[in-house]
Amino acid sequence: MALFDLDHTLVPFDTGMAWTQHLIAQGELEAHYADDYLAACQAYVAGTLDILALHRRMVGAIAGHPRPRLDALRATLAEGLQARVPQATRDTVAAHRAAGHACLIVTATTRYVAEAFAPLFGIDTVLATEPAVDAAGRWTGEVEGEPCFRAGKIRHVERWLEARGLSLASAGPSWFYSDSISDLPLLEAVDHPVAVRPDARLAALAAERGWPIRRLDGSDPA
Repeated sequence: MALFDLDHTLVPFDTGMAWTQHLIAQGELEAHYADDYLAACQAYVAGTLDILALHRRMVGAIAGHPRPRLDALRATLAEGLQARVPQATRDTVAAHRAAGHACLIVTATTRYVAEAFAPLFGIDTVLATEPAVDAAGRWTGEVEGEPCFRAGKIRHVERWLEARGLSLASAGPSWFYSDSISDLPLLEAVDHPVAVRPDARLAALAAERGWPIRRLDGSDPA
């Protein structure tokens, strides 16, 4: 089983920002939303904004927009960013699929955005933060259940496995690819943790523990 974080791992950019910029370009959001989202991301990294507040910033901005219009724009989102996805990343996923490993995206990003990128890699299963909806099917800006974040990622994976009569211990060899120290709980839970373009703290820990450190941009040693 091969698990992949999304932002800055499978793709070398933040998908929430890509989605925000796409909506701005199409006239669905005002230009200042890009700066607002960037400021929220910076506060999140600094530890002054939690994952729920970050989710509210991203989903809340589009909560009142017509869903059919957003669905049409989402359909073109990943297509326009294909050129920014390194072939080495696609090849890594393809190698796992060829070996018969189940491949999953496991991301804190809202499912609505994350699912737009899964087809670029031939990945069918996305475990992500679930946006809450009201009785009319509109987003409320809140989160449904536990965010797919930090130790929550392990619980999302475990629930997915349990539904198939499996566990992390019984599912066979497992890999998790991530760029962030926030993913340490799941990195420590798998057989083969892989640091991809890691942040400074994860890079130091990976070097200390002998975990592979990869760029997945074509520059890794053969």
